[in-house]
Amino acid sequence: MENNKKEQERAELYRTIWNIANDLRGSVDGWDFKQYVLGMLFYRYISENITAFINAGEWEAGNIDFDYAKLSDEEAEEIREEMVNSKGFFILPSELFENVRARAKEDENLNETLERVFKNIEASAQGKESEDDFKGLFDDIDVNSNKLGTTVAKRNEKLVKLLNSIADMKLGDYKDHTIDAFGDAYEYLMGMYASNAGKSGGEYYTPQEVSELLTRIVLVGKTEVNKVYDPACGSGSLLLKFAKILGRDNVRQGFFGQEINITTYNLCRINMFLHDIGYEKFDIALGDTLTDPQHWDDEPFEAIVSNPPYSTKWKGDSDPILINDPRFSPAGVLAPKSKADLAFIMHSLSWLATNGTAAIVCFPGVMYRGGAEKKIRQYLVDNNYIDCIIQLPDNLFYGTSIATCIMVIKKSKSENKTLFIDASEEFVKVTNNNKLTDENIENILNAFKERKDIAYFSKLVPNSEIAKNDYNLSVSTYVEKEDTREKIDIAALNKEIERIVAREQLLREEIDKIIAEIEVEQ
Repeated sequence: MENNKKEQERAELYRTIWNIANDLRGSVDGWDFKQYVLGMLFYRYISENITAFINAGEWEAGNIDFDYAKLSDEEAEEIREEMVNSKGFFILPSELFENVRARAKEDENLNETLERVFKNIEASAQGKESEDDFKGLFDDIDVNSNKLGTTVAKRNEKLVKLLNSIADMKLGDYKDHTIDAFGDAYEYLMGMYASNAGKSGGEYYTPQEVSELLTRIVLVGKTEVNKVYDPACGSGSLLLKFAKILGRDNVRQGFFGQEINITTYNLCRINMFLHDIGYEKFDIALGDTLTDPQHWDDEPFEAIVSNPPYSTKWKGDSDPILINDPRFSPAGVLAPKSKADLAFIMHSLSWLATNGTAAIVCFPGVMYRGGAEKKIRQYLVDNNYIDCIIQLPDNLFYGTSIATCIMVIKKSKSENKTLFIDASEEFVKVTNNNKLTDENIENILNAFKERKDIAYFSKLVPNSEIAKNDYNLSVSTYVEKEDTREKIDIAALNKEIERIVAREQLLREEIDKIIAEIEVEQ
């Protein structure tokens, strides 16, 4: 019953979002518009979040009729300090989403009002512990952009529409909601824009089912972890899967990630808030993980998941410092300049706790190419760091049809063997894309846990055999494909041919007879 209610709420929410996006898109390209929709969603969320927090405190104290949104700014100023310490930010009553929205239609300077409100929210965290989590969060919501309209009046008209649409989203009161409504709205929008924008979206969005699989692989045998980390975290959906599956409190020290694209980095921090992760429980950094890693002085991570950019360029051996970097030096060689894939693997291994697991999505080429990549694979296999390679179906990701793999890394394995799983047939077709179902995910996870040979599906291979195969890690090298072609019985086929030839001979003779008879008659 509960599940049914969940699905209904979710379906209704998705319908509303779809209509808003379609209604508002028009003049603004969908991918650009995503920033506005998500930014406003965030503004509404933090307004309601701080209001609910303050109201709850007053109601508990017996002040039943209290409503923070109706307070004067002067009265509210008295609790600024206290709020910033507990919430990380502060919003004056007059600057709350609901109050700005109520006046929006009459506000000729709505663009300036919003710009001021966003600046004030960011400024409220300045000089405080939460400063890094709020800095520049609203940078991508340019209320004066020509994309919104050519004149101020047109821009404001669009902004009113946007405020009203976001306000109409049924995100309800936290307490009555069975779904994580703000978080769900965010994920749905991201998925929708990614599938529409494909690769031109500039982001490599990981479909929910793949996130689910990666997370559950990393969590086998664990009910809690110290913290989770993604070296190329995008908008953070992979990190947040842990909160969904384990429960927020079972990720004890929180959610860590690094992202190179500033827009995506802002979206990731917004995503954390929308999933109700407090500012003290996440640490998302901006920058290039390979050449300027953050979090290097933190204790290692028990859970690492990532879908790093495929075959991206990096400095590699053109930077003489990198070969001495303790993350890369153990392999004795750097990943090629044109293909940084294995640099992400080495980085993740370096950041991984002794009892941890990392699951990283890889492009197939890194599993078999020669040169520096082969040397890095040799280092990984000879030191017994590779736990499992899983071949996924093709066409799972937006923007690429290539079949990817998952590399699972561990530092403390009990046997000198590597498991290979061929999950290339574990999918259902949904329109143009393939999709992993719950059953597909279970099948892969069961094979991963059992570590047994299953015909045409999984094989446990001694590392010495991988070495003999020139450190080739392609699943197809070890797991035989089932021959589904029809088996032909040659003897029976020959008999059939004989019969056809004999019958043909008879027919010829019959025809000859008929022709002879016709000729005689003439």
